[in-house]
Amino acid sequence: MATPLIFIDGDQGTTGLQIHQRLCNRTDLRLLTLSPEHRKDPQRRAEIINDCDIAILCLPDQAAREAVASIKNPAVRVIDASSAHRTHPDWVYGFAQMSSQQARQIATARRVSNPGCYPTGAIGLLRPLLEAGLLPADYPTNIHAVSGYSGKGRAGVQEHEGENASQAPAFQVYGLGLAHKHIPEIQQHSGLMEPPMFVPAYGAFRQGIVLTIPLQLRLLAPGVDAMRLHACLTQHYADASDVQVMSMQEAKELTSLDPQALNGTDNLRLVVCEDDKTGQVLLAAVFDNLGKGAAGAAVQNLDLLMT
Repeated sequence: MATPLIFIDGDQGTTGLQIHQRLCNRTDLRLLTLSPEHRKDPQRRAEIINDCDIAILCLPDQAAREAVASIKNPAVRVIDASSAHRTHPDWVYGFAQMSSQQARQIATARRVSNPGCYPTGAIGLLRPLLEAGLLPADYPTNIHAVSGYSGKGRAGVQEHEGENASQAPAFQVYGLGLAHKHIPEIQQHSGLMEPPMFVPAYGAFRQGIVLTIPLQLRLLAPGVDAMRLHACLTQHYADASDVQVMSMQEAKELTSLDPQALNGTDNLRLVVCEDDKTGQVLLAAVFDNLGKGAAGAAVQNLDLLMT
């Protein structure tokens, strides 16, 4: 079998650069990239994307749609790291651990949408519980997440690492219009009937995410408690080497969650905290927004496509 040609479109951006660094020394593939003088040449971009075996798009949404539209070669397969196709019915969602069949569907897909960073944590927590019937589909879901500033792309990196870095905010909540573009993705792939309330924020650290979802046990079915929620997550991810569910004992001993704890890895850590006196539960996810939340997921999806 010929060595597959992989084209990274947008390899100068935050995610594209990370993917390029992960792939550049591999011998089981060959990388195609646009030279600097051709990056804004639509004809050259169309030529190279039609010459590759797998294209990885690290582009703004509209540019990603245009890149896909330029593909005339039916053999070209695509991983899109933008949010342009994450709810599209003809695209396979690239979260391999989401269900028992997902990895197989990705491996045979022509079009794969790479998950968003925040949705990775939210869906990772919610979907198993919704599928098991432990969380009702109409639960009034609230999601709060704090990401490193690299989640804002090159603009965030420049803001915090450029010449005016001393003026960068230490913390900023955004998405105050309550219509963040990740909300439809979270709703569709988790199985929620209604859009969740999603409150994202950036902190003054480069990368990493803590995402939390509070639950009130009184709003769940009788007999559903933190132990059952934890057991469901543990069972769902039992065979997923890169998803770890923290034990209830470890969770009880926690005093804080560090968003940077898994930086430099492609792991996703899930936590269930509880106060049995009040019947309150906090679901939490910790991961690297540039790892499992972006480049790590894209490379995992690439490996599945190449199997």
